[in-house]
Amino acid sequence: MPKYDLISIFPGYFSALDLSLIGKARASGLVNISVHDLRDHAGGIHKSVDDTPYGGGAGMVMSPEPWGKAIDEVATSQANHLVILTPAGKKFDQAMAQEFASFEHLIFACGRYEGIDHRVTEFYSSQPQFIVHEVSIGDYVLNGGEVATLVMLEAIIRLIPGVLGNPESLAEESHTLTVEGEAIVEYPNYTKPVEWRGLSVPEILLSGNHGAIKAYRTQEAVKRTQNRE
Repeated sequence: MPKYDLISIFPGYFSALDLSLIGKARASGLVNISVHDLRDHAGGIHKSVDDTPYGGGAGMVMSPEPWGKAIDEVATSQANHLVILTPAGKKFDQAMAQEFASFEHLIFACGRYEGIDHRVTEFYSSQPQFIVHEVSIGDYVLNGGEVATLVMLEAIIRLIPGVLGNPESLAEESHTLTVEGEAIVEYPNYTKPVEWRGLSVPEILLSGNHGAIKAYRTQEAVKRTQNRE
């Protein structure tokens, strides 16, 4: 069973993981998700986890010691994939989701403020039982890594066998469909009624001609992909 450890100063953010398909996957034992409060590893009466940056500048930087203690506590003797959420990281996509879904243990470090002291990345990158991934979900800045972690977990966990009711759903969706080796987004979908507010379902989808429907959907998917560029 895949194990995911999430470290944050706002563990309540992850209550959403008890809902929908992910909640069912947790309840049925398909995935093990544990949430950890970083402040449990902070010292002093205020449980402070940040300080001013060396060299000056606005904002605060998260201190390395609480992170080191928190990560060490959840680490195993096997491969630990440490995911550090940062706008400077590699952009998350479907291929990365598929790669991460194959890992048995992921640790998500949800930074805040101006980020986590870079020595955390440097130290764990040098440890043989750790593989560090600096990851961003897009070219914008969030207040913290919690939302990004939720996005990533949604994409990753649905790929775990047994999570989706119909595994064939994975074969025909955006960024999984390919044409001539290039990933494309999914074609438009329709359901009943045939007429709605003056708009009709494309006639070809009502024809029963599966070959023609497949060709039409591929054409529409390619067109949709091109319109996104």
